[in-house]
Amino acid sequence: MKWSIRLLVLFLSFSLLTTVAVFAGSNAKTESDHNDGSDHHERDESLPNISAVQLEAGQKLAVVASTSIVGDVVANVGGGSIELRVLVGIGQDPHSYEPTPAALAAVEKAHVVFVNGFGLEEGLLDSIESTAKGVVVIVSTGLEPLETGHDQHEHGPIDPHVWFDPTNVMLWVENIEQALSEADPSNHEGYHGRAEEYLKRLRTLDESMRKKFAALPEDRKKLVTDHHLLGYFADEYGFEVIGAILPSTSTSAEASTRQMAELVELLHHEGVTTIFIGSTVGRGLEKLAESIAEELGEEVRIVGMLTGSLSTRGTQGDTYLGYMEYNVEQIMSGLEP
Repeated sequence: MKWSIRLLVLFLSFSLLTTVAVFAGSNAKTESDHNDGSDHHERDESLPNISAVQLEAGQKLAVVASTSIVGDVVANVGGGSIELRVLVGIGQDPHSYEPTPAALAAVEKAHVVFVNGFGLEEGLLDSIESTAKGVVVIVSTGLEPLETGHDQHEHGPIDPHVWFDPTNVMLWVENIEQALSEADPSNHEGYHGRAEEYLKRLRTLDESMRKKFAALPEDRKKLVTDHHLLGYFADEYGFEVIGAILPSTSTSAEASTRQMAELVELLHHEGVTTIFIGSTVGRGLEKLAESIAEELGEEVRIVGMLTGSLSTRGTQGDTYLGYMEYNVEQIMSGLEP
């Protein structure tokens, strides 16, 4: 299948924009800085030692969470016993976020800082680790990281998008409860009770997802996204990730013309009818997805998903549970015959 002139021009325009963005940020970080998460892999096997914080009367534990998704889970466990600040705002891409002075000030004052880990916080983790006076906790500690290598002899980047599998978030809850209880033992019972209640809700979500996906024919369980973000989801719920517009676990990556041509050819061969696009990607990537869909034919649709951020407060998806329920609806509507 040959590319249309329109698609080729759009791809070249998108490549130029991403190249300028990468060059502009090159003085802040090198290409290898946290892009694959491998440099933090060894730290993810156990939680750090956490000493009890000496809080004054009426003082709450000061807690920071890197993203709105991590923050919502922390809030469900911490409740009113913590004072929570979330760094990456609603609608912002955690892959490209760089902290403000106010954010770093909050990190410095925090007793506990929770991050996703596995390289998600590309432009943030170095700043957190150099600024934090409290303990930094990777909520994904204990999870088996999913690598994106093409075969058993090639190790690729670690996929950081663990939260698309609610069974992984169940482990988050356990890690968060342990960290908060060790830092603030006087409120241990409250943390434990809220964690148990939230785990019940996560199990209900997981069961609901399995029932809904069971109705999908096996040949419809093929996923194409803007970048590789549904690996854990696909492994847990029996889907197959066919490909991604950006062949990377990060939206900060670039694609070559050869890779794009191969993707168009692959999607045509597989009979893919839907491309899922995340809420935090730029308009350039959205346009590229639209052009790929047009190239493949009138049967291919673009379906939106919530990805790196919860939705605006008061809308569907403004909590992690709602976020996953919304994405399940989008996936089902995009893949149903």
